Amino acid sequence: MAGPLLPDLMARIEAKYRVHRWWEIDDRAGFLARHGPAIRGIATSGRHGATRDMISSLPALEVIVSFGVGVDPIDMAGARQHGVVVANTPGVLDDCVADTALALMLSVSRRICELDRFVRAGRWRKESPPMGRKLGGRRCGILGLGNIGRQIARRAEAFGMEIAYHNRSPRADAPAHYLYCADVHALARESDILVLSLPGGGDTRKLVDQRVIDALGPQGILVNVSRGSVVDQDALVLALREGRLAGAGLDVFENEPDVPAALCAMEQVVLSPHIGSSTVETRQAMAELVLANLDGWFEHRRVLTPVA
Repeated sequence: MAGPLLPDLMARIEAKYRVHRWWEIDDRAGFLARHGPAIRGIATSGRHGATRDMISSLPALEVIVSFGVGVDPIDMAGARQHGVVVANTPGVLDDCVADTALALMLSVSRRICELDRFVRAGRWRKESPPMGRKLGGRRCGILGLGNIGRQIARRAEAFGMEIAYHNRSPRADAPAHYLYCADVHALARESDILVLSLPGGGDTRKLVDQRVIDALGPQGILVNVSRGSVVDQDALVLALREGRLAGAGLDVFENEPDVPAALCAMEQVVLSPHIGSSTVETRQAMAELVLANLDGWFEHRRVLTPVA
């Protein structure tokens, strides 16, 4: 087990399998010499991942099962090279991540967190509260119209928003009234609120850079529920500081759990601690899928949700 998981999930895995808690091992070289040749599986998460060194040091490794949908912390090339199957937990967290995106969109647009502080500070007795912006009639641009992106689009439409999106190619199953943009810069130009719901990893690192942020413009809002690595965080901070972007709602950051002090000090920014899937119902469903993938492999040589 690469790192701590939910206590109940850890207990259920340990009740059925012989588990080594990697994060509690001090002499890892000695441990690998003694036990590495017998280890057949890794249980991990989107936070802890599995490095190339870890994968290559386990000659009997057959499967990596991750609690989470993102696999960028797992060395997928190393897993493929060693013939290791990787499984994650897609589908079961789509609704809650989409809910989080909408919560951030509303919070920034209607200045909910800022106005909460306004009331708590007693300013309402002396000042008129600042006004926000409505969602209806504005365009929500979605970078990554996958399972989560489509759920975000459905929710945004319910608030009266128009939808634009960018994928590597247009989705055949996307509604005809969705505007497809050929690249991320065009999407940003067409959007009032740009929502990021694409995978992390080397291919998307800092894809949202200064040019994209400037294309979104001084009235635009950036919402990120994907990975912090997708955004050039320094460029984002500078744009917010200089008024070249109206606001941001961020659930993920470049170096979690470290968040730049500059972001924490900004009234127009709403921050949450990577809680997109953090509901009792969703985390339980994710745990069940981790167990089903482990049991599926070791009992039937087949996982339920393999990563392609």
